[in-house]
Amino acid sequence: MTSTDFTQVDVGPTSPIGATTRRRDGREKVTGTARYAAEFQPEGVLHAALVTSTVPSGTITTIDTEEALAMPGVHTVLTHLNATPLFPALLFPFGAAFQSLLPLQDTRIRFSGQPVGLVVADTFEQATEAATRVRVAYRTEPFISDESHPDATTFGAEDCGKVQEMVPDLVRGDPDTALAAAPITLDVTYTSPRHYHAAMELHSTTASWTPDGSLTVWEPTQWTAGAQATFAQWFKLPLDQVRVISPYVGGGFGSKGGPHPHAALTAMAARELGRPVKLVLSRPQQFTCTSPRPATRQHLRLGADRDGKLTALTHDSLNETSFDDLYIEASGTLSALSYAVPNGRTRYRFSRVNAVTPGSMRGPGETIGSFALESAMDELAVALNLDPIELRLRNYADRDQLFDKPWSTKGLRRAYEEGAAAFGWQERDPKPRSMRNGTELIGWGMAGGAFPCYSHPTAAGVRVHANGTVEVFSGGSDIGTGTYTLLAQVAADVFGVPVDDVVVRLGDSSYPEAAVAGGSMLAGSLTPVAHQAATAVRDELIQLASALPGTPLHGRSAGELEVNQGGVCLAGSPETGLRFTEILSASSRELVEAVRDTFGDLSEQDRMSNYGTLALLRLPAAGTHSVYSWSSIFAEVGVDEELGTVRLKRLVGAFDCGRILNPTTARSQLIGGMVMASGAALLEAGVVDTRQGRLANPNLAEYMVPVNADIPEIEVLFVGEPDPHSNPLGSKGIGELGMTGVPAAIANAVHHATGRRVRDLPILMEKML
Repeated sequence: MTSTDFTQVDVGPTSPIGATTRRRDGREKVTGTARYAAEFQPEGVLHAALVTSTVPSGTITTIDTEEALAMPGVHTVLTHLNATPLFPALLFPFGAAFQSLLPLQDTRIRFSGQPVGLVVADTFEQATEAATRVRVAYRTEPFISDESHPDATTFGAEDCGKVQEMVPDLVRGDPDTALAAAPITLDVTYTSPRHYHAAMELHSTTASWTPDGSLTVWEPTQWTAGAQATFAQWFKLPLDQVRVISPYVGGGFGSKGGPHPHAALTAMAARELGRPVKLVLSRPQQFTCTSPRPATRQHLRLGADRDGKLTALTHDSLNETSFDDLYIEASGTLSALSYAVPNGRTRYRFSRVNAVTPGSMRGPGETIGSFALESAMDELAVALNLDPIELRLRNYADRDQLFDKPWSTKGLRRAYEEGAAAFGWQERDPKPRSMRNGTELIGWGMAGGAFPCYSHPTAAGVRVHANGTVEVFSGGSDIGTGTYTLLAQVAADVFGVPVDDVVVRLGDSSYPEAAVAGGSMLAGSLTPVAHQAATAVRDELIQLASALPGTPLHGRSAGELEVNQGGVCLAGSPETGLRFTEILSASSRELVEAVRDTFGDLSEQDRMSNYGTLALLRLPAAGTHSVYSWSSIFAEVGVDEELGTVRLKRLVGAFDCGRILNPTTARSQLIGGMVMASGAALLEAGVVDTRQGRLANPNLAEYMVPVNADIPEIEVLFVGEPDPHSNPLGSKGIGELGMTGVPAAIANAVHHATGRRVRDLPILMEKML
């Protein structure tokens, strides 16, 4: 199946699809009735606490659990000495596990904060206290704290087998020759630190086994199918013996895309004790046991003629990874396709460090890659004395430069225009240090952004019950993006009922398989298939109604009937019809149900062999067109001339995301992304203590994230149109697009304010002095 093998859904002007609709889960979340994974309390549940390593490299020589075991309420302490075997799970994206580490299977220490024990007790407090009484001795070994370490080495993706297929080094034309001949060149390096997800909801796992060997897990996850497959692989279980439940996720941003090693330990303990066990990570353990965005170093070279037309662009990206696994922060993807450049190259390099394996964080690759690319474009505009928007327009790519395909829809020109108008860009004095408000230097900056539109085969079911209830169900997760609301809107459109009357059930692996709530793909993958399932139920209800003797609908053709307001009626005559309850009662049916999917002709065997993987992922250029979402970001900053403090004053974002299914949730997602990216630009940094080889600020007191006082007025503009090549509803990805372009726009604004170019995130006051 390609990206154009579907029929567009006709969305009328009065349809709930596209209407401003309040969040279906909003009341439950603000009143505390929404049950998150850690709030499920199986009968007899015990509580666990992790013991983690205090050294970054070496081996465990002794581990003393005697004092911990003697404490009140303690049931067991798992260590490498008594842990049961775990089996390897497939790593993301070929599976869902973020780390290959199998905890407590050997004495090897790979990073500071690695799990080395698990204490299980009657209460959380008992387990937490007992964990401090486990004494571990180590034989330490030399470690590499970060990529700047003198013993750190680099290597390329060509040495990494199958990974090379994911993010190949790309070459177009002869960039080195073109750079040597270019009259205007730029040669710059940008760096960024480790970034941590800092979600409000801590990672947790509650595991319970049945006597027949089946496992139920309550786990906050962005991907129930992936989590189910990973637990099955860890314990060598058939898929149908594992159930993962995750109705709500309190923030994931990529960190909950797949299970981490602590989840395996929790299930191991539950099996050994024959009772449910719950583990909730501490806030510091969030930093050391889950996968952050890695630190990066990006080297860009740009060549242009004197009119600003790019002739060459090279982008060499280096990111740190762990000694066990390879993670690619694909920072060069936008450089390979954003601008019309005849000669280009992107290359990926990696450096192994003693740290937890990095992982996906909102906008992986594109967020940090756009910081480098769009900062470099601003530097080139300054060198050419060109307006930054004008430079981008002179290099506007009307086709995908990477795959030589037309764009599906590309509203970037309009985003530049409308964003600039809303921001007042025409009033900008281009000279640095030319705008002032008292002691503050005022700067205005802008940047472009983009994010690929992925899709993945997905399934959903719809039921109409005998009591008239309309229900949508799928294994997909709502991580705060609005999936509950969007699916209710889709069903309401098909059945002509109020959105609030639709019941939506999500986050359970016993429901039909759905894509990961990541890569900004779930809404585009799930809403069309839910619409198909609802349409199939609607059609069956119409058939049942026309078969009922003694009613005004008997014998009518499908074209003469319609579904409206919870019933089937004559087309155009809603007063002449039957309620769903009447139809099902007269037909002796408890419900009408349909499940639909987009797996096409894939055999059941192939479908199951790819379950919980991204092997069937459909890439943006898989069809006749290349499908991307687009953004244009405008930022205003104020920099105190004496102190060097940077304050964000305004943000305006203009976005092409195709059809907007719900302006309320879409605007919320984009604002959230812009806030998060502002943190990356101005505040956030994982600080590595190079003497100890560990993170120095694993907490929310010292790892700074934006608070209300840091965030100014944010304006969001929608400039797109329904995209006929993205999916049957014409929507495009939103969740991560809000990140791209924002750090660069802020950095460019700082340069405009001060004349100082900061190429190392975050932009702290000491870098301004």
